[in-house]
Amino acid sequence: MKEKFDPIKEQGSVLGHPSGLFVLFFTEMWERFSYYGMRALLVIFLIGSMTGDNPGWGWDREDALSLLGTYALMVYLTPILGGYLADKILGYRVAVVIGALLMTIGHASMAVETPIFLYIGIGFLIVGNGFFKPNMTSIISNMYEDYPEKKDGAYTIFYMGVNAGAFLGIMLCGYLGEKVSWSYGFGLAGIFMFLGMLQFWFASPLFGHIGEKPEQVEDEEIEIPEGDRLNPFTMLDKILIGIFALLSVVWILNDPLSKIGESPILPGGADGLVANVVILSALGIFIFVLISRLSRYTPLVRDRMMAVAIFAFFTVFFWAAFEQAAGSMSIFAADYTARSLEGGAAMTFKIVDLIVTVIPLLIITWVLFKLFRQTFSRISLSNIILAISFILVWAIVLYKVSVEFSSQGTEIPATWFGILNSLFIIMFAPLFSRWWESKYNPTAAQKYGLGLILLGLGFGFLVFGALNIPSGAKTAQVSMFWLVMAYLFHTLGELCLSPVGLSYLSKLVPGRMIAFMFGVWYLAIAIGNKLAHFTGGMIDKITEAYSLSTFFMIFTAIPIVAGILVILLNRLLKRLMHGVH
Repeated sequence: MKEKFDPIKEQGSVLGHPSGLFVLFFTEMWERFSYYGMRALLVIFLIGSMTGDNPGWGWDREDALSLLGTYALMVYLTPILGGYLADKILGYRVAVVIGALLMTIGHASMAVETPIFLYIGIGFLIVGNGFFKPNMTSIISNMYEDYPEKKDGAYTIFYMGVNAGAFLGIMLCGYLGEKVSWSYGFGLAGIFMFLGMLQFWFASPLFGHIGEKPEQVEDEEIEIPEGDRLNPFTMLDKILIGIFALLSVVWILNDPLSKIGESPILPGGADGLVANVVILSALGIFIFVLISRLSRYTPLVRDRMMAVAIFAFFTVFFWAAFEQAAGSMSIFAADYTARSLEGGAAMTFKIVDLIVTVIPLLIITWVLFKLFRQTFSRISLSNIILAISFILVWAIVLYKVSVEFSSQGTEIPATWFGILNSLFIIMFAPLFSRWWESKYNPTAAQKYGLGLILLGLGFGFLVFGALNIPSGAKTAQVSMFWLVMAYLFHTLGELCLSPVGLSYLSKLVPGRMIAFMFGVWYLAIAIGNKLAHFTGGMIDKITEAYSLSTFFMIFTAIPIVAGILVILLNRLLKRLMHGVH
């Protein structure tokens, strides 16, 4: 039996929390920096003109979005395996380091800018993310076992690290990638992932036994509440899950191989009859396994897990629209938005850009100094590496500012609009948090419905913005106002829905089943991501046949209809949740 480890006593506190939380905060920040920095560049790089000072690869939009969709789908599936390996073999801390190292190799490979290294790099990023993503939150959960009252605050701080990393990654990797060299943008993501890994590894003395391989608990040692029972996987369950996994992997790989490499695994390619039969068969098997397992639980557990499954179903619709940000909305920013500014408009943008860059960075740097004061004597090398990271960030920011203010006009990078999501989250998250804690706190179904409706309204701004773009047009110059408003409403929708889903999952599902239902949840997000870029890849076909406005109307109508439907299910969901609020 391991000795009790008190993180606040052993680590010291920063802002009322264990110092180790802020080590995790910065590690996650660099990982999100690398992930969102690369993601912001990928499609714009692939579809970019093959001529000019910083040429892209001139891919078709459908091919680029097919690759992005497959990557995004796999990124949400590999954490299921990575979490399992960490639980059973590696421990959380070792898994995080392995994941960070693999992602570093992935970013470095992409910086080479050749097709083979692009695919190798994406493969490393997918596997590395599987080791990294689920295990950071597991370490936090372990750290706060004796401080449950502080857990909500801890996850809020951690979530700010996620958004700070996304903000800085999109801004700096996007700027270097578009303005200097794509290789520099991809390479910078790898540099910070590597520094984040070193900072985390050398901070190990701070964590004691937290994040080591958990002690295994046999089924007979699990405490089962009265009236409940275990529901082990049968041999049929395992066989069907194996068939589902095989069919899914074949379909996932068939899509990009048939579109990009023209080497389909299945006859007829991505849109052929065989491919449709394969994916529908996989979906049917999954639904059968899910229903058969739910039917074997006791009524209370069954009902609550049915509620989670319904929320997961609507989650697919949310992410299928929301993730257009990395695909069709990036294309809209790059090819259809007026981004060249002159005179007073250019100066106004430069000042605003300076403010929104420097103020968050100053706040994060202040947190860094607080961490240094508490932990430098114990993890000095980790802190020195972290300091080097921030010196590098400040150097790039100062270079960016000096170049911008020395030029007469300015052209806003297409990737810049991606920072708006993180910026709006930082601005509005405290307001939503207070709303949820007030007497006006909506039910889960109402939050879900509101999130979907706000998301659809965001696309409504793009519908209006694209009204005057002719059918089949590849470029246009519409006001950036429409894109800014779309990001605003999408973020408000995300604040209603995204944190709520995981919160209700943890409340509704018994601890011994949490891994299975997290797998279902990640699968829903993965399907949503793939659908996002599968449908986004139709942008040219729909624009040529109808208009760009019609294309965005699809993503306006479907989320709004789904939002209204989930609100209508409010009474049913409340009954299935059996008193969980």
